[in-house]
Amino acid sequence: MSDLKPAFDLAAQGIRAPMTVHWNLKTAPLVEQALSRGEGILAKDGPLVVKTGQHTGRSAQDKFIVRDAETEDTVWWGKTNKGMSPEHFATLKSDFLAQLASRDVAFVQDLFGGSQPSHRVNVRVINELAWHNLFIRTLLVRPGDEELPGFRPDYTIIDLPSFRADPARHGCRSETVIAVNFTEKLILIGGTRYAGEMKKSVFGLLNYLLPAEGIMPMHCSANIGPKGDTAVFFGLSGTGKTTLSADASRTLIGDDEHGWSDEAVFNFEGGCYAKMINLSAEAEPEIYATSKRFGTVLENVVCDPVTRELDFNDSSLAENSRGSYPIDFIPNASKDNLGPVPQNIIFLTADAYGVLPPIAKLTPDQAMYHFLSGYTARVAGTEIGVTEPSATFSTCFGAPFMPRNPSVYGNLLKSRIAKGGVDCWLVNTGWTGGQYGTGKRMPIKATRALLNAALDGSLNEAEFRTDPNFGFQVPVAVAGVDPVILNPRETWADKDAYDATATKLVSQFIENFAQFENDVDPSVLESAPKAA
Repeated sequence: MSDLKPAFDLAAQGIRAPMTVHWNLKTAPLVEQALSRGEGILAKDGPLVVKTGQHTGRSAQDKFIVRDAETEDTVWWGKTNKGMSPEHFATLKSDFLAQLASRDVAFVQDLFGGSQPSHRVNVRVINELAWHNLFIRTLLVRPGDEELPGFRPDYTIIDLPSFRADPARHGCRSETVIAVNFTEKLILIGGTRYAGEMKKSVFGLLNYLLPAEGIMPMHCSANIGPKGDTAVFFGLSGTGKTTLSADASRTLIGDDEHGWSDEAVFNFEGGCYAKMINLSAEAEPEIYATSKRFGTVLENVVCDPVTRELDFNDSSLAENSRGSYPIDFIPNASKDNLGPVPQNIIFLTADAYGVLPPIAKLTPDQAMYHFLSGYTARVAGTEIGVTEPSATFSTCFGAPFMPRNPSVYGNLLKSRIAKGGVDCWLVNTGWTGGQYGTGKRMPIKATRALLNAALDGSLNEAEFRTDPNFGFQVPVAVAGVDPVILNPRETWADKDAYDATATKLVSQFIENFAQFENDVDPSVLESAPKAA
């Protein structure tokens, strides 16, 4: 594999390498390495099955950004973006490099973050686990063999699950650490086998770099219609982002992370990272099919050690079981991982209060308001202590991955919406006829009919009314949809209860948005919902 080793190697970076370094291995050799090293097993139909142990999701509280001259005034410091001193990082880096050098073997991949060549970043990833190396090779954009000899990394990630951080020595919180240094262009990940930390580190990196180029980074899925019309779907977990964007009649650009440039919407990745819990061939046939492919990596999916049959309904290893696979495993995926600039933007929310209409049209100012709000709702039973619906706000529909002030992303979105004449829609996939426990889940048939009407342009011709609480435009009648469902208040038996619940939700929006009031234009503040 020497022909896949770049001239600019680890020594050129000042990194002392282990005895053996495997450069840019492809899928089959990496699977062989993972199996021979006891990192996982093969399931009956070919996927590699691994366990991540204690960490089955991101360690959000253990992520730090080095606070220095580069980041002091550019990072939105606070609960999400926590600082680490340059001195602590220097000690952490020294200890990381010493442990890396002591390993018998390392696996290195040279990859791209971003599918549009003019706006991508070169990322070198160094792993001690073969399956981690396969994961990141699957998730990022893979260079052609001819591009590897001259590859020079812009940023480097070192991921050592065996490393144990010392909070007193390294200025962190626990034995687990994710430390990002934008000045040294180095990301260190230690003390966790959860592979998603690498993927999200690259996402955070692009979220920091691209706004300076005028590129809008987005935590969203995206697809293209038969007429070449791109749609972007923002939404937090449980809102239907994957389900509604996975439309057999439309071409998939990507399922999670994208950039919006002057020329295109482009996927940051070359693969998908799907939830596997309760996966079925009936509900999600395309994703289910990937679980029977060689090259797919399944994390924390229960696999019978004798028959090697998979059990997607068993959550004993993790509720957050995951599968990673190349995007071309999805039959209708875009060959180039990009499409035209969007004609429609959809904000998905699962409103458990039953207050929001199934669809509403937003002005650019309202779109910025709801983008910064990032609203959905938790329901009883999903978390300990949650006994009734509660509002959840995650700014930009992805707060943990946004290093800059949210207004930077909001203003980028607003300007691109205005420049492109993009139609913006708020779609409630939550409850109707009452809040959770009283009402019922929004019918998926109605949601799809309304979404199709929005995407094909016919919804623009409908008659609209102004919602008295939120001020956005709501269609009065749409073919194939019960008109009653379009007016949430009319679906409630107790109209006074609806009014009280709506007032409560509006007040929560206003309270949450107070943190942004000094960073947005007056026109955005004017688009806020109005308290009764």
